[in-house]
Parts: sequence; structure tokens; C-alpha cells
Amino acid sequence: MAAARGLVVTGLNALRVGTCLQGARRGCVPARCYSSAAGSHEDKLKSRQAEMMARGLPKQKPIPGVKHVVVVASGKGGVGKSTTAVNLALGLAASDHVKAVGLLDADVYGPSIPRMMNLKGNPEVSDRNLMIPLVNYGIQCMSMGFLVEETAPVVWRGLMVMSAIERLLRQVGQ
Repeated sequence: MAAARGLVVTGLNALRVGTCLQGARRGCVPARCYSSAAGSHEDKLKSRQAEMMARGLPKQKPIPGVKHVVVVASGKGGVGKSTTAVNLALGLAASDHVKAVGLLDADVYGPSIPRMMNLKGNPEVSDRNLMIPLVNYGIQCMSMGFLVEETAPVVWRGLMVMSAIERLLRQVGQ
């Protein structure tokens, strides 16, 4: 969504927080076993954790042309993420302070933004081989719903899903 100054992303159901992090926030301390066999296992675990933490977090890649990103996410389906994202996008677009708003539907399994924004069809491709987002109500929209048939089953996993989201996010122009 390179053309948009603000971006509202919805449908990120796959984001989950590890239970270890949740337990650590609540102040829970894991039980320790003091046998010699467990000691070596515990040392291996600590060294593995230190190795993983040394790698750091993934590098953030800025989205060209996008100044602010608002993410609407939930660990549960059917709670109104898409509705909230559409209402946020419409509200931001109505504001005098915002230059342009884009809406990315990152829900590859059940995209609903095309229906909510009353959009149908496939995005056109520019000379630079970038998808041109469909526009309604002054909001540029990208969704998997534009690229697959509404009744077609989508069976994607892992890297295929991340690749599709990356393309919807970064291979879009004006």
C-alpha cells in the first residue's frame, strides 16, 4: 500500500503471545529440579535461550509512502476485526489531518473487506509490475479476496501465507 499515508491492517489471527512470556509477566517462576541430570538439562536450556535472545528481534522494514500503521488483531475469530478496521479507515479518511488511507485485509482464509467496502474485481497491474489497489469511499483497499474466487477454498500454510501478505503489503503501487 505504498500510495497510502496511513494503513489499517486487519485479520491477523495468527499472532499469539508465548505462554512463557505471559507467565513471566505475571511474576510466575517455573519450578526447578535440583537433580544432577536436570542441572545439565537446565544449563542447556539456558544456553539455548541466551543464543536465541542474542539473535534479537526481526528487523523492521519500513513501508514506502506509509507514515502510520494501525493494526486491528485478535486471537479469536468473529469478534469484529474487519468491521472495526473498516470503521477506523472511514473515520481516518473523513479527518482533515490525514492525506490518504489504505486498508489491507491480511485475512487470507476468509477475507471480508471486499464485501464490506462494496468492491469486486481484480486489481490491475501497473507498468512497474505493481498491483493497483481498488478504491471505494476514498480508501485504497487490498485483499486476498480480490485475487481468489469467493467460493474457492484456500489451503495455504506458513511461508505461503507470509509470502502472500508480504506481496499484498509491498508490491502495491498507485
